[in-house]
Amino acid sequence: MDEDAVDFALAAWREDGRWVVDTLPTRTVDSIETLVASLRAQPSESGVLGFVSIAEDFFLAVRVHGDDTRILLSDVTAAQDWPLARQAVEQLGVPMPEGDELDEVQPAGDLRIFEDLGVGPDEVDLLCGDPELYPDEMLAGVANRIGFGEQFDAALESLPD
Repeated sequence: MDEDAVDFALAAWREDGRWVVDTLPTRTVDSIETLVASLRAQPSESGVLGFVSIAEDFFLAVRVHGDDTRILLSDVTAAQDWPLARQAVEQLGVPMPEGDELDEVQPAGDLRIFEDLGVGPDEVDLLCGDPELYPDEMLAGVANRIGFGEQFDAALESLPD
């Protein structure tokens, strides 16, 4: 993965009843396996959310809890151009987009990834399909609804320009 293409990689988890959001090194998004391993290394008993934005084009959300890994790719067509998205599509077992499907933004994976945190699958689908939003704006919307919007914004502001 070209490190310049990584807009950000963040991890979010609950600690002592409050949300903590921290940046992850860009090397953690070299592969799905590396990202999952980095998320599992975070100090959480209730699971960790990972948010990755690539080239202001798409996002990948990963949720790990114990041995369980859930993945959401904001746009399956990103698999045509980006190795990380391709790995997500392969791991999810969804077909690569072809023909007319390449013109349609469509999320892939677990649309219920945030459901128990207050963001249902319909809302996730609407966010992913909104052509006016960039990946960081989509994820900021999710973070706000879950309850760690301020921490999410602060983590993004801490990133070097």
